[in-house]
Amino acid sequence: MSIAKMLRPDASYAERREAIYEPLRQEGIFTWDCLYGQEYALAGLHRLERAQLEEMRKAAEALGRIYAKTIRIVQQGEPALLAELGLPPASFGAIRLRFDEEVPTLIGRFDFALTPHGLKMLEFNSDTPTGIVEAFHVNGRVCAAYGEEDPNEGCSGAFRQAFKRMMDLYREAGYASEHVVFSSLDWHEEDAGTTRYLLRQSGIAGAEFAALSDIRVEGDRIWAQRNDGDQGVASNPIDVLYRLHAIEKLAEDRDTDGYPTGEHVLELIADGKLAIINPPSGFAAQTKALQALIWNLHQAGEFYSEEEHEAIEAYMLPTFMEPCFPEVTPYVVKPILGREGSGVTIYAGSGEVAEESGEDEYGDQPMVYQQYAELPRIRVETLTGPYEGRLLWGCFLINGRSSAVIARVGGSITNNLSYYLPSSVID
Repeated sequence: MSIAKMLRPDASYAERREAIYEPLRQEGIFTWDCLYGQEYALAGLHRLERAQLEEMRKAAEALGRIYAKTIRIVQQGEPALLAELGLPPASFGAIRLRFDEEVPTLIGRFDFALTPHGLKMLEFNSDTPTGIVEAFHVNGRVCAAYGEEDPNEGCSGAFRQAFKRMMDLYREAGYASEHVVFSSLDWHEEDAGTTRYLLRQSGIAGAEFAALSDIRVEGDRIWAQRNDGDQGVASNPIDVLYRLHAIEKLAEDRDTDGYPTGEHVLELIADGKLAIINPPSGFAAQTKALQALIWNLHQAGEFYSEEEHEAIEAYMLPTFMEPCFPEVTPYVVKPILGREGSGVTIYAGSGEVAEESGEDEYGDQPMVYQQYAELPRIRVETLTGPYEGRLLWGCFLINGRSSAVIARVGGSITNNLSYYLPSSVID
């Protein structure tokens, strides 16, 4: 029976959801519609106005240019500046590598709030963004099931062009590029699925997937181990590594015997013996301290063009490295390299805690202080009944160009348990 027939008006939510996601599970491309034993991907469809879609894409490209311009200066900065931005010392050499000064990263995602004061960027996920399969593959399937227009139609083609351009840049810089590996935690369904999807979309001939646990460092190379059955375990060299593994985590990685494997890998990157995707500039853009730097330069009226100052004022939020808001201003405290809402605290205008994540995974990091932008309320249908949540938008930036969008629904602090909400576009 077709999905369209299953999505009859009298079908229950559970029936509609199963009709949509069971075929996707069977394909093997998107298998994590439920995460941690809970519903993750919703079966409803949020209708996004075309003008809002165009505004998000316009903002993403403008902010991408601003980030790229700022990163060029950061990459030339003294170690003290890199340390102030919260970047680990082991990454300094890699961060200074420059391949394309016009784009901040190959694959990134800006997170936006649609507020009464306009579109506001909350952060830039520029090192290891996820939500890729949902935005570029699943969303179109859900829109087709409902007979509505997919805002992300045709966006997946950007990956092949982006990977080709990055590979060409590495070759022009003298890097070896014969052996390409895409890697992530193989036991993590979402990470492994996202990485395998990008491997297929990349169009790189001969590229293979390898689990992070199968990658070894020896001398001036890294290797991917592979079990060849009767032939035993083979080790294949890696020239170019796509890794869904954050650089700040890589900097801390050690073998079971305590050897600093991650630092060794970062040295190979800095020495030009290993190419990585996203490139090191993507990690420089990941730190939220960069938002504070951009806002500081904007406040001083320095560095940026008039057009760039206008974009910063329109789309960015006042962000600082210390709390300096008037007493009546609500603000958010975020770890500079935190992810999925962990370690985030919202303070009300009275100075009291309004909400906190309850997690302290990144509690030892420096913090940024950002003016609070309230996410709009939204009511959605779930397997457990109606849910009142907050709507967060993401807009991907691929090779400097705006691309697919994705909606998440959760609390005032969006975390890894927030729902994915498919969206269509309307005039």
